[in-house]
Amino acid sequence: MPTNAIIRFLENYIPVSEEEKSLIQAPFEELVLKRRQKLLRSGEVCKAYTFVVSGCFRMYGVDDRGFEHNIQFVAENDWIADMASFYTGKASLLNIEALEASRVLQIGQADLYRLYEEVPKLNRIFKVMIEHKYIELQNRVLQNFSSTAEILCLRSRRNKDFLKFR
Repeated sequence: MPTNAIIRFLENYIPVSEEEKSLIQAPFEELVLKRRQKLLRSGEVCKAYTFVVSGCFRMYGVDDRGFEHNIQFVAENDWIADMASFYTGKASLLNIEALEASRVLQIGQADLYRLYEEVPKLNRIFKVMIEHKYIELQNRVLQNFSSTAEILCLRSRRNKDFLKFR
């Protein structure tokens, strides 16, 4: 069952009882995407927090000149969502695209909030996950404006190497 992947992920943080496992697994919906299929398009509201069971995704924005700018790459056993859109209900400025055939599990905001009430330790786990994502983003921004062009090029190459071996 694909939802077992979420349980294994969560158990990296804390133990989960059998009752909690049932509560956690119930609201998730499975979605299968083809390569290049969009999970989210700019202008849409991000309605789900997404756990990647298999596959790889990129989150990116498009500037006024039509150039794409990668924000994040995510593969198995990680989460992806446009947090601003998900939590505010406003239209996203970002796109999320499958880079290969992928399978994900999604949970909507109302179900996630209900789970926070039913399984209070989930609130803490998600808080820690969001903190880690924020730190990653902050470090990336700092690296982008404090690194030389050569270093930025090498980092970009590492990302491409990661994708090449998928």
